[in-house]
This record gives sequence, structure tokens and C-alpha cells, in this order.
Amino acid sequence: MNRTYELMFIVRPDMLDDDLDKLVSTLESAVTTAGGAVKSVERMGKRRLAYAVRRFHDGIYILLTVEGGGAVVHELERRLRVTEPVIKFLTVRIDEEQKRLDKIKQLRESRKKVSPAPAVEAAPAASETPATA
Repeated sequence: MNRTYELMFIVRPDMLDDDLDKLVSTLESAVTTAGGAVKSVERMGKRRLAYAVRRFHDGIYILLTVEGGGAVVHELERRLRVTEPVIKFLTVRIDEEQKRLDKIKQLRESRKKVSPAPAVEAAPAASETPATA
């Protein structure tokens, strides 16, 4: 069963662009050989870490969106664990969230199409009896 995952990983801040390109292409080829597909690769650049990780205060963030089964994710995580420049990584399944958001969007669209115009009610008529003083 194909599911969609986001894989965020952080590499050392002193990693060269060529080495980073090699790492990303290696991960992409691992996904395709395991029967998955890489939807997108987003390089978020160098950012400050919330806390020191392996004595690093900065890191280069990369976000991979992958479609595939559990074996694909298992293989990616195994490769990231043994790759020395990778400081941290996190994999999150996002297909359920996308389904939920699509369902909400469809519900909103159906409400826009079906919602009737508000009914205008007449104000109550003034009483016919004169006011007593």
C-alpha cells in the first residue's frame, strides 16, 4: 500500500554542496529501487538548531516527500542512521492528514454551493391602538 511520508533530516553545517547533492541523489535512488517515488525535495538551507546536537548549533535542513510502502521508509531511515554527516532525521506519515484536509475542503465547497440566500422577514406591524397618555 502506497502512503505519503515527509522525511526531514539535518546534516552538518560544514557539508559541501556537492556532497549534499550526492547524499540526496543516493536517497532518491534508494527510494526508487525500493519501489517508491520521490514527490519533492526541498532544501531549506542552513538554520539554527533549537539545542546543540552532537556539538553543532547549526544545520542544513532537507525535506523529502516520499510515496511508497513501509519498506521504503525503513530503508531510508537505515541509510540515514549510518550516514555520518546526518545529525538528526524524522519521518512523518502525511497521507491521513491530506485525506482529512481534502474532506474538509469538499465539505466547505458543498456548503458554499448549497447555502440558500437568507430569508428576509417583515418587521411586525405597529399596533393599531393609539397610545394612552
